[in-house]
Amino acid sequence: MNVTFKALGALLTYPSPELQSAIDELAAAIDADARVPSREKAALHELLTELAGGDVLSLQEGYVELFDRGRATSLNLFEHVHGESRDRGPAMVDLMQVYSRAGLTLSAHELPDYLPVMLEFLSQRPFEEVEEMLTDCAHILRNLGDALRSRGSRYDAVPAALLAMIGADGLSEPVSETQGVAAGMLDEKSLDEDWMDAPVIFGPEGAPDCKSAQPSPAVIKFMPRQR
Repeated sequence: MNVTFKALGALLTYPSPELQSAIDELAAAIDADARVPSREKAALHELLTELAGGDVLSLQEGYVELFDRGRATSLNLFEHVHGESRDRGPAMVDLMQVYSRAGLTLSAHELPDYLPVMLEFLSQRPFEEVEEMLTDCAHILRNLGDALRSRGSRYDAVPAALLAMIGADGLSEPVSETQGVAAGMLDEKSLDEDWMDAPVIFGPEGAPDCKSAQPSPAVIKFMPRQR
């Protein structure tokens, strides 16, 4: 099991006393993974420290304000791909089937495109599949991380670590405080339009050159709109 992905997914979940009590365990899993570079580990430790020492109610309020108030920082990946278009429903069903074929069953309230859920799934897959799926959605992880960084959030350490683990281009360099405030005031509707109505391909249709008789459970294509 790739426990690092499970740990990174846990860091993105709603803050709780249970999460705080598991901080040492999450830190140990991250520190033990040589695929996480030292720079990204240091940033993750800053997030771990913030979560461990913060007041739970304050952490929860900040979490909701950060992740539930706009698409740019949404942890639901298809928000970045489909927005509110009707294509999102079939894509969710297809992703549920990908998880089901791999033996992962979600509870009724869990959405399959929620990044912590996807990382839970990836923690159970071979790294080759992990690398393929994360590479396919690297542009989304990068945009998410840049949006978090522009808001001064230490949560940007998680997408930065995921990108580093697969050798993808990292986040943009940190911006000044003035630039960050300006970025937070941009019209998200205009930003989000670039990610709407884009195709998502699941299963063998997403890898026509695959020779295996068994469909790969981790083939997912997240493609931005072509300009």
